[in-house]
Amino acid sequence: MSGKLQLDAIKVAPPDTVTIDPAILYMGTPVVLISSLNEDGTPNLAPMSSAWWLGWGCMLGLNRSSKTVENILRTGQCVLNLPAETQVASVDRLALTTGSNPVPPNKVPIGFRYVADKFRLAGLTPVPSDQVIVPRALECPVQLEAELAAVHEFGVDNPRIRTPMKAIEVRIVRVHAAENILRNDNKDRIDPEKWRPLIMSFREFYGLGCNLHNSRLAEFPEELFKPVKFRQASAATADADT
Repeated sequence: MSGKLQLDAIKVAPPDTVTIDPAILYMGTPVVLISSLNEDGTPNLAPMSSAWWLGWGCMLGLNRSSKTVENILRTGQCVLNLPAETQVASVDRLALTTGSNPVPPNKVPIGFRYVADKFRLAGLTPVPSDQVIVPRALECPVQLEAELAAVHEFGVDNPRIRTPMKAIEVRIVRVHAAENILRNDNKDRIDPEKWRPLIMSFREFYGLGCNLHNSRLAEFPEELFKPVKFRQASAATADADT
């Protein structure tokens, strides 16, 4: 199949393993630019890479001292903007910056500095959202409007975690996606052949390579992940449009 690397015929010997002691376990996740609203009504924008999704929900792992956590807890809202590989420079400009003034004590030794307008620093444009009061980042190909669902203390009894953390669960209430990353045969689905998210692995930036192998998990319709009532609503909308 064009563009796919088939591994069936490649015999790879299992590697020897050794016990290691890494400082962090950032194995590799998509970068998220979280926009939130400051107490004075101005937007904040913060990069993070500890996020995972289930259905229309997302869990965010964040430093408890961050301005983003403060804003989400106060407003109950945020937007998860997913940058593409090509926006790596915008993301990197936000590194070691905070919307908190003064800079939290735990971030001072690392070299963080206060920046009031982080959208401007990143070269990104804030635009209004549909369901939340927090602005989206116009240039990011995927923008997920979200509302706070639950907050959990994380790692309180874990001696390997340096600073207090929070695990924040959010509900996705609106999804925006650039048309050029959608499937040709289904405009409600993002095409993984077109979507090139920015990935962070052990604090370094990476992109996606080619599709390595056909996935049996992808053989059944993605629509089956939707709750039944939402599948019915989508079918009714499609019928109305024909």
